[in-house]
Amino acid sequence: MEQLFSRYNLIVERTPTAFVRYLYHQINWDNRLIAIVGARGVGKTTMLFQRIKLEYPLDSREVLYASLDQLWFTTNTLLKLADQFYLNGGKVLFLDEVHKYPNWSQEIKNIYDLYPDLKIVFTGSSMLDIFRGGSDLSRRALKVTLHGLSFREFIKYEHNIELPTLTLDEIISNHVAIATSIASKIKPVALFKEYLKYGYFPFYKEDREGYLQRLLETINTIIEVDIPANINIELATIYKIKKLFAIIATLVPFTPNISQLAAKVETTRPSLLAYLEALEKAKALLLLDKQAQGLKRLVKPEKIYLSNTNYAYALDQSNLDIGNLRETFFYSQLQVKHKVTYSNITDFIVDEAYHFEIGGKTKGEKQISSLTNAYIAKDDIEVGYANQIPLWLFGLLY
Repeated sequence: MEQLFSRYNLIVERTPTAFVRYLYHQINWDNRLIAIVGARGVGKTTMLFQRIKLEYPLDSREVLYASLDQLWFTTNTLLKLADQFYLNGGKVLFLDEVHKYPNWSQEIKNIYDLYPDLKIVFTGSSMLDIFRGGSDLSRRALKVTLHGLSFREFIKYEHNIELPTLTLDEIISNHVAIATSIASKIKPVALFKEYLKYGYFPFYKEDREGYLQRLLETINTIIEVDIPANINIELATIYKIKKLFAIIATLVPFTPNISQLAAKVETTRPSLLAYLEALEKAKALLLLDKQAQGLKRLVKPEKIYLSNTNYAYALDQSNLDIGNLRETFFYSQLQVKHKVTYSNITDFIVDEAYHFEIGGKTKGEKQISSLTNAYIAKDDIEVGYANQIPLWLFGLLY
């Protein structure tokens, strides 16, 4: 256990705290059991280190961080770690990458039940299922999801400019005054173009030139490691999922023909729907439905998008479709706090109340003229008018 203390203390000391993610201040850290899930690379580990650095003395023995993919756990159990830690005065245990540890859910449940004075914060893949197995942590754990950087967060992270977090109602009702005020301080359209290319994952700052290549590696790891770690599948299935993603990446956004897609991937319709659901849970894709789906997807999605615009640049910079980028941005930002569904008239329906059409600055109103509560989210404008709202403003929702 001593080697775990020495390893993480060095990392915590070097962790910057000038910028913390939106979710940090939304979590009730007093909960006994907190599960933080999210896509690979969104900053879950950094958030744990920031929590430790901001709340505890550097040499505190009351807090311990451990990544469950460390070699220490090949000869030691998580339960043994908790036993030793608690007996030596430990109070808060931060566990990273729990999905890489066999039987993680059962052991965390045992720790939770055995030590009522011990708090546990753990992170895992966005696919992490706290309902799985016989442990059922769902009644015990507070589960929260960390999404990629919003446009608002990117501006703070990249340029140290603080902008307010807005509600959708504030944007709809007061977008002209809000956009006018912000545009007097920054050039939002230029910053927006930066964000579309490299602003979603915080690790872009480590190596901007190599960022897009790292994104390709991330996608590959999601399919080859994260999905198999959470779903019991064979090697041949991994190949089919990779082939499916490659096909979709060249077509997004599109309305899928499931039978034709299944034939291309050489699989069955039910299997294809399961693959799509796995890619959605892994935050590789966004699936747009007519209505919210249940625990298991039974019908095809109406449209399929990449989960963020950065992926589009990484996959094929030579064949970018600006309409796709705009729709992907809108969907990725809105789905964090709102219900986004398919419309056969406009691009999206939000919260079953608002119609949104997405387009450039010359986009007309003909498509929404007969609708109430209908708006155009326009790219390449700083300030809108009436029901025409700057697209970039929807990046200030979280």
